[in-house]
Amino acid sequence: MLYIVTGPPGSGKSTISNEISKSLDKSVLLEGDDFYHQVVSSYKPAWKEGNHLDVFWKVVINTIKIYLDNDYDVVFNYIIDDTKYLELKEEFKDYNTKFIVLLVDEKTLLERDKLRPIDCQMNDRCIILLNKFLERNYPDNNKLYTQNLSIEETVKEIINNDKYII
Repeated sequence: MLYIVTGPPGSGKSTISNEISKSLDKSVLLEGDDFYHQVVSSYKPAWKEGNHLDVFWKVVINTIKIYLDNDYDVVFNYIIDDTKYLELKEEFKDYNTKFIVLLVDEKTLLERDKLRPIDCQMNDRCIILLNKFLERNYPDNNKLYTQNLSIEETVKEIINNDKYII
């Protein structure tokens, strides 16, 4: 099974992805940021012109397929817009795939942001990004609001509920 986890910064992507991967028998956790930051000398942020997203996605997709083809469950997280969602849905149509958009309310998001180291806090920017996620055209059945769920409840919901299958 491939689990693709997305959401705005502070929604719990890394925490939930890590817990999902630990709860599976044979799994791999792939953090999108780790892949993106492998480029060193010509690095450009993903939101800037001249970035290396084309290469990034080729590496990520091929890596995921290698693990899936060798009977690993793969948990991948990254910020994925609705256009990339459609591309990934097509790319992995021959694999069992769950796509989960983690969302929370503004209050919870700001509380989580304050738990980050000061140099990593996004303050009001996390609300701007939350609103962008809310405006995107993800299927409703792939959205999971987690402000009232524990980490364990969230992981259980994702693993056991087939509504997230794409």
